Amino acid sequence: MAIDPITMALIGSTVMSAFGQIAAGKAQQEASKLNAFNVETDEVRNKIQTLQNSRNRREQYIANTSTNNTMFSAMGRDIGSDRSVEAFFKKQKETTAEDLYNIAYMGEAKGAKLQQQATAQRIEGRAAMQSATIGALTTLASGYYEYQTIKQKPLNPTAEWENNGSN
Repeated sequence: MAIDPITMALIGSTVMSAFGQIAAGKAQQEASKLNAFNVETDEVRNKIQTLQNSRNRREQYIANTSTNNTMFSAMGRDIGSDRSVEAFFKKQKETTAEDLYNIAYMGEAKGAKLQQQATAQRIEGRAAMQSATIGALTTLASGYYEYQTIKQKPLNPTAEWENNGSN
């Protein structure tokens, strides 16, 4: 049994459409994987920046402590026994500890947000691929249905018109 050109075109376009949908889904999935990788790279940068900010704050504390020691000594204040100097250094240390905690907390919060974004990108990619697969299967099923319809009904528009016109 030879397949007529219209049926052949129908089958060909159906298969091409299905393959196109799969290819588009795969491309979206790959793009989502790349986006997730980029977000994870940002997460690593965030960790490095957080560590750098903490180090900078500790270095600032050390430099300030040294400067204040020098200043209080130059003023003739006894650093070991002067309670107001001791309170000043205690407060400076507490402030630095709070700053370091806040730097770490903000770094962790941003890292968690970036990890969620990466996960969402991967899920989006999988969903796009699943949607494309379902679309392709639907296209193939529709194409098969149309093929069966055409196969059962010979294409002769003139005969149909003549039959409808004579009623």
